[in-house]
Order: sequence, then structure tokens, then C-alpha cells
Amino acid sequence: MELYEKMGYELRELMDKKEVSAREVTESFLARTDAVEGKLGSFLTLLPEEALKTADAVDKKAAAGEKLSPLAGLPIAIKDCICTKDVRTTCASKILENFIPPYDATVVLRMKEQGMPIIGKTNLDEFAMGSSCENSAYQKTHNPYDLSRVPGGSSGGSAAAVAAAQVPFSVGSDTGGSIRQPACLTGIVGLKPSYGSVSRYGLVAFGSSLDQVGPFARCVKDNAMLFDAIAGPDAMDATSARINRTPIAPNLKVGVKGLKIGLPKEFFGEGIDPEVRALIMAAAEEYRKMGAELLEVDLPFAEYALPTYYIVSSAEASSNLARFDGVKYGYRSPNFEDLNDLYFKSRSEGFGPEVRRRIMLGTYVLSSGYYDAYYKRAQLMREKLKQVYNAALDRCDVLLTPTSPTVAFKLGEKESDPLSMYLSDICTVSINMVELPALVVPCGMVNGLPMGMQLIGRKYAEETLYNVAYTFEQTTGLGWVCPTL
Repeated sequence: MELYEKMGYELRELMDKKEVSAREVTESFLARTDAVEGKLGSFLTLLPEEALKTADAVDKKAAAGEKLSPLAGLPIAIKDCICTKDVRTTCASKILENFIPPYDATVVLRMKEQGMPIIGKTNLDEFAMGSSCENSAYQKTHNPYDLSRVPGGSSGGSAAAVAAAQVPFSVGSDTGGSIRQPACLTGIVGLKPSYGSVSRYGLVAFGSSLDQVGPFARCVKDNAMLFDAIAGPDAMDATSARINRTPIAPNLKVGVKGLKIGLPKEFFGEGIDPEVRALIMAAAEEYRKMGAELLEVDLPFAEYALPTYYIVSSAEASSNLARFDGVKYGYRSPNFEDLNDLYFKSRSEGFGPEVRRRIMLGTYVLSSGYYDAYYKRAQLMREKLKQVYNAALDRCDVLLTPTSPTVAFKLGEKESDPLSMYLSDICTVSINMVELPALVVPCGMVNGLPMGMQLIGRKYAEETLYNVAYTFEQTTGLGWVCPTL
């Protein structure tokens, strides 16, 4: 078995025993990336020299007998909407083609403190708006299990890089499912943390009340290790939760006896592929065999989550993206007559069609005469959804649902039909609206393509989700399988 095929925690154990060095581990993943990147398009920027420098620094500390962090020497990739000091951060948009941040995002600083070599910045749907990683201004990313299919989005590059063993870890952002849906479609583990669990400082904003940075990994333990490293309060983020956390990864437990798992009937109805539904129900049956109690629960108003999400997220996007005007930084149109023309041309030429679509929708619902009819009503519905989910979780410890209504679809299949693309998020958007954590873990294959189930928990109860997922993974043996590329 090649080093790149091993889990992160296994590599850490080998390094602790002095059987391999951090440089050897990093070189293995860099070689794998060189071999498969041309087929996948996971990365927008690669940083091999910087990664090896970090690995060498870790080896030097190890040789000196210094205590190393659990993630030291383990490579990672970063979604290209998270700021990295002196490294280009484009958000996969022409408008930020040459933007080089003067600072690191908090999550990046925490990775560097851990001693993690950063392999590069990954592709995404422009400004994290999309469900297929086809909306990038630079390239499309392919699913490692079928190169004719999408990896999901918007964090498709981060998911594909982990699934294809280009890195053992990556981070993405999740505004309406952008970690969970690609994790599901590429057969890896992805967490959307509770809102406030991970700092948003340095994340280029899409929807500020919805965005969360979260980890990707190939197994539950690795994912928990990365979450332990990046979670926690941050003085630079006013929305960061000031709560004390205990490490999750060293304390993972197998066992769900007596646990109550809710199956929301609204997630298993029309629109969900029958084979996907059957696979998720089979996973639920596995939990029943392990001693968990299965309950059918109601989530009234769940059918309104998708339109509510697109009103709220587009409104926030319209506000957040107003700063990209061709004046302070980013793309500036070379031909303009006056200031208004500069704004118009810079934004029209710099933003792609999906971003323009959402800006226009957001501006519309915030405009005079429509604010009360759309945005205000959407916020009222959001509060109602919070009440509904909290009521369901008063009865259950976790909720179990599909993550995606289908397996990965073909590249180009939904590009000309935005509404069909938006429906890809039907199982995920409500979780961002209600600020809860959700963890996706592989649960099998459908027609040779990976599928993951979604576990939803109470706010700040990530530990429960990890234990429930770890139990499934360890008991069933289902999980990541290295793709043949």
C-alpha cells in the first residue's frame, strides 16, 4: 500500500514510530497529485515547495525530540475562497484573478500552527455558488470515481482532492450543503459544523448568516482530528461561539444502544431516487440492529426550506459582493467612460452568470416594495424552521436523512437548468438555515457511485454526530475506497 492510501491517523502513527518522515509523506501525496491532477482539476494553485518546507520543519522538530501536534506533517488543501497570506485567493472568479491576501484566515493559521503542509488551493463554484463545481471561471473539476460526472459543489475541488488521495485532509465552506453534498458524491466524510463553531474570519463571504468552514477527510477519525484543530472561539470573528470544547478524536466511541435516531418523512418522499432512499433506509436498519431506536418524525414547513434559503442567501450575497466594484481591488474593466460605467463593466465582465443571477435575485428581494413580501417573510420562515428542527431533536438524539437526492450527475447535465441544479441542495439547505451541525459519512454505492448519509444533531453537539458516524463506519466496514485513476 502506498503512503497516500493510508489514513491520516495511520500516517501520524508511522511518523511517531520514526518509520516514515513528514517529507516522505508529503512527497507521496505530491507525486499522487502530479499523477492524477490532469484528469481531475482539483487545484487552482499548487504549493509543492512551501509544503516540503513545512514538512522539513516538522522533521527537524521531531529529530530534536519536540512534542508534535496530532496533525503535524499531514498535508492539507484549502478551498480557494479562504484567504492565504501571500498566496493567490480567487474564489474561482475572474474578478479576483490576481488577488493576493495580506493575511491568513484563522483556520489557515490554525493549520499552520499544527504543522500541516499546505499542498494548494482547490477549485470551487465561483464565490461558492453552485452544486457541481462547473461554475468556476477557470476549470471544471471531475469526480474521481467517474470522470464524466461532477464531484458536487461548491467545495468540489476540496472533496475531489481528498477522495482521489491527493491529500488526506482539506477544508471547504458550507453555505447550503457545499461540504456535505460533494462529500456524499465522492464517498468521503464531511462536516458542516454548528454556526459559530469554526471562525469565519478570512472566509470570503457568500451568505454571512449561513457560511461555515468545515473539514473533509477519508474517515471519521481523521475528520474529527481536523475539526478539533480548527474549531474554537476567535476574537477576530464576532459570530464565533465562546464555548469550551474537549477534543473529540481521542475519545471516539463505538456504540449506539439506546440512542434515538429520527427519520424525517419529508426527506424520503418525492424527488429522492428510489435506490438512494433504499440505501439510506438500509443504513438506518443497521443502526437498529446495533441497538438504536428508530423514530419517524415530522418536519412541518420543510418544503419551504429551499425557496427560503435562496431568498436569504441571495440577499446576503448581493450585499456581500457589492464590495467587488473594480475600485479597491480585483478586476477592473480596461474600458469605461465614468464611475458608473466602471462599476457596471467591471462587475458584468468579472462575475460569471450564476453569480450575476444570484446578485440580481438578492437585490430584487431587498428592494423597496419587495422587502416585506420576500426577505422579511423568508426570515420569519427561517425562525419557524428552527422551532421545527429543535422540536424534532427534543425527541431524538440525531436525525438521519439522505444528503443528495441522486448520485453524482453528468458534467453539463444541469448547467442550462438552474432550477434543476438548485434542487440538488434540497436535503442540505435547511441545516444552514437553522444553524445545526450535520455530518456526512459514506454508506455504500449506488450503481458503482458513492453515496453518503447525513446525520443532523443539536447545536454544538458535533461529538454525538462523530460517535454515531464512527459506530457505523467501524461496525459496517463501509467507507472510502481509493479510486482507480
